Amino acid sequence: MDMGAAFKMMGLWNRFKNNHPKFPAFMKAVMQNGITEGTVFEVNVTTADGKTISSNIKISADDMQIIQELKESMPGR
Repeated sequence: MDMGAAFKMMGLWNRFKNNHPKFPAFMKAVMQNGITEGTVFEVNVTTADGKTISSNIKISADDMQIIQELKESMPGR
């Protein structure tokens, strides 16, 4: 990843954190409690007109490897 793209991502992340200040604390709590193989992530999205869409994934060993590589590639980690 080039430096320009990294700085752009950092700026976008900062904007997102300003818009949703509770989200980083939530993610920190998730990471501190540990994401391990077998962890289930569930996402519910409620649209403006009230429709709910839900999905979940169970974390596999391959997912854990991907998560580790993403963490290692994050600028300023």
